[in-house]
Amino acid sequence: MPLDSLTTHCRHCGQPLLGAATERGAFCCQGCAGAYTLIHDLGLDAYYDRRPLDAAAPAATVEEGEGADPLLGLPEAVATAPDGTCLLRLSVDGLHCGACLWLIEAAVTKHHPEVQSARANLTTRCLTLRWTGAPAKAVEYARLVTGLGYRVAPFGAGGTAAGADPAAAQERALLRRMALAGFAAANVMLLSVSVWSGADAMGDATRTLLHWVSALIALPTVAIAGQPFFQSALAALRAGRTNMDVPISVGVLLTTGMSVVMTAHHGEHAYFDGAVMLLFFLLVGRYLDSRSRGRARSAAAHLLALNQAPVTVLGADGLPQILPPPACRWAPRCWWRRGSALAWTARWPRACPTWTPAW
Repeated sequence: MPLDSLTTHCRHCGQPLLGAATERGAFCCQGCAGAYTLIHDLGLDAYYDRRPLDAAAPAATVEEGEGADPLLGLPEAVATAPDGTCLLRLSVDGLHCGACLWLIEAAVTKHHPEVQSARANLTTRCLTLRWTGAPAKAVEYARLVTGLGYRVAPFGAGGTAAGADPAAAQERALLRRMALAGFAAANVMLLSVSVWSGADAMGDATRTLLHWVSALIALPTVAIAGQPFFQSALAALRAGRTNMDVPISVGVLLTTGMSVVMTAHHGEHAYFDGAVMLLFFLLVGRYLDSRSRGRARSAAAHLLALNQAPVTVLGADGLPQILPPPACRWAPRCWWRRGSALAWTARWPRACPTWTPAW
């Protein structure tokens, strides 16, 4: 939507100007006005031409409100390399399209020349920053992103970090096994087609040789690609029950074993192709299921990270202190405001603490 046509809509987010919002001029709120001014001052007005503006995905706006600084404790999330390079990963809320990625990356690198790289990922909603300087500069970069209309929080603050996520490692292992099974299935199928097409004229020695080549490909593939099903079936049997992986494992192992026996006795038929193809299609389904679960976990962790608010505790001198959740230790008294969310994980001692609400 061209900016000239935004006479009754906000020039930043494109929402209709209703009621008292028209008193602010061409913006629906102060957050949109500030974000538009910042983008214009940085010379990044091309953002409004790049983005696909529609009602289903409006541009993010800055939320107004009072309370503790949400960026408190952000320098503690910075990782410093031996060469002095700082690395920070932020969860960014409000990313809708490639224009959002371009805007954030261009704004950070243009406004802060010391930033070596700024890379945003639309899938994980993660912004990775690398710069040379003090870790405290992380707050400046985060404030710039929030000034553009996005909410930020340390990436992985709501759960396990992406690099240490066992579910992500399992997903990568499934992808490798699926690729192995697909490669093996294609090659074994080519050998099987050769046997089928020359069944009348092919001699026993040639057919047996092709079967042994198929076995050479299929046996290690079944041993490696079938591990997710074999391990699940073995765990179920040890627990005295069965699951869907038990018949799958039995079928694959029996088919492979019978094919080896038939090949050793110069049999006419072998079914290595069927066993490997079955594993390939099952791994495709298992991988897609893992991907969907991973996206749900990522979305939940993203929301948890963005909703982590600073905690107010009473120090030893009796004065309130505002601390980020990772920096909180056991305190005998804590404060929270009426209506605010309280997220606390603790191991309670025998003496129950005294909670003093701030109302």
